Amino acid sequence: MKAYWFDNLPGDQRAPHDSGRVVDPSYLTKLGIHHYEFPDDLDSVNKIAAERNYKNRDEIEISPELLPGYEEKVKNFFHEHLHEDEEIRYILGGGGYFDVRDKGDEWVRIRLEKGDLMIMPAGIYHRFTTDEQNVSRVGHAMTCAIRGDMLISAQYTKALRLFKEDPKWTPLKRGDETDANPFRKDYLKIRDGGLDSVPDAQRMT
Repeated sequence: MKAYWFDNLPGDQRAPHDSGRVVDPSYLTKLGIHHYEFPDDLDSVNKIAAERNYKNRDEIEISPELLPGYEEKVKNFFHEHLHEDEEIRYILGGGGYFDVRDKGDEWVRIRLEKGDLMIMPAGIYHRFTTDEQNVSRVGHAMTCAIRGDMLISAQYTKALRLFKEDPKWTPLKRGDETDANPFRKDYLKIRDGGLDSVPDAQRMT
């Protein structure tokens, strides 16, 4: 995991946009975000799922070859939004960027790769994008792998998504209505009050 302030420069959202200003993991904790490193360690992921009462899960693979309507869905993922429940993602392959709003309403970019697990609280404004490796390139050399009879990019985003109830992804785009959303208000109370949404017994980093 690597975190830094987004540079806000124009260009492809899938570029690093690294301002060179590093964000310390302790600051992410103050935003209610918690990160763990579990390389090839599904048992630890299962433990967190049990502690937080996440009964269901699914996997999503994001690449031009594997996700129908890839370009449109990547654009939707990048619209600023919130959820009314926690968002837990465990990266199984490839990588990508989560951008989250800080206390000053600036973007913090978080780079996740295989083995990273991140918990984001309900009510936090955020967005997601794949990296440049996920862009279809015609006429350029790429490292590829065979899956069945399908040729896919070696670098892509594969994530395990954890859910308390039925697997679903319901984004609420930022606006006056979401600003007044009770989950948003509760998040701000916790964040600005300096409270920690994850008990000490569950914190591993």
